[in-house]
Amino acid sequence: MANSFKNYVSANVLSNTVVHTGASATQTTVIGLSLANISNGSLTANVHLHSGGSDYQLVKNAVVPFGGTLVPVGGDQKLVLETNDSLCVSSSGPTDGVDVILSVLEIT
Repeated sequence: MANSFKNYVSANVLSNTVVHTGASATQTTVIGLSLANISNGSLTANVHLHSGGSDYQLVKNAVVPFGGTLVPVGGDQKLVLETNDSLCVSSSGPTDGVDVILSVLEIT
């Protein structure tokens, strides 16, 4: 089995965006998720796990202040993505949204 640390990024996320989907024959552990507010004001952000046809909220309408960052997953908290599970992000910025950095450990 090979262990690989990887980053997946999405820029200027406003509408519902799939940041990453768990691959088949791969164990994926999310070790960090950061959402940086790149707008000119405060905004709200949502993060959900799409699994088995349903959505499960990690954070809903969380305020990310101007110039701030929201870290829904990190430190001691981890999240496992099974095959075909998707981690999705959206935000409600007036013109710009959030930049997303997802850090994972993939075991194949």
